[in-house]
Amino acid sequence: MEAHAVESLPARSREVARALAAAGVPGRVRELSESARTAAEAAAALGCEVGAIANSLVFVSDGAPVLVMTSGRHRVDTAALAARWGRGELRRATPDQVREATGQAIGGVAPVGHPAPLPTVVDEALTDYERIWAAGGTPHTVFPTTASELVRLTGGTLLPVTA
Repeated sequence: MEAHAVESLPARSREVARALAAAGVPGRVRELSESARTAAEAAAALGCEVGAIANSLVFVSDGAPVLVMTSGRHRVDTAALAARWGRGELRRATPDQVREATGQAIGGVAPVGHPAPLPTVVDEALTDYERIWAAGGTPHTVFPTTASELVRLTGGTLLPVTA
C-alpha cells in the first residue's frame, strides 16, 4: 500500500498496516463504509460467507490475555479449547482488558498491531476458506488473509475451537 493510502487510515489501522507490511503480508487494510463490528456485518459488507470472517476474540487465561481467531460461523467452546490448548479456564476479557492488551476496541481487534504479541489460537475451521477477512484495528477496517498466514503472523497454534 502506498504511504499516502496508509496515512489515510485511522491511527489503529495504520499500526496494523505497518505490522502486515513488516511481516511481508500482501493483503492491505481497507476501510469499509459499513460497520464490520460483527461477523455478519463484515460478511454482508464484503459479500462473503460469515465463516470466512476471522473474529478476533480476547480471553483471559492463567492471568494473561490470549487471542482466539475464530471463524464467524460458530462460537468458541471455552472449556474444550482450554483443555485442547493446555491452558487454564478461558474467560472473556472485558472491554478495558481488550483495549489494554491490544490497543484496539472490541469489534475491530486485529490479529496484529498490539503493544505485545498475545498467545494465539487460529480456528481450524478457517482453513476451509481460500481467503478470509480479519479486522484491521477498527470496526470499519479489514484485510484479506489466509488461515496459514494468520498462524505465521501471530505465531499462533491451529486448533479446533468448538467441542
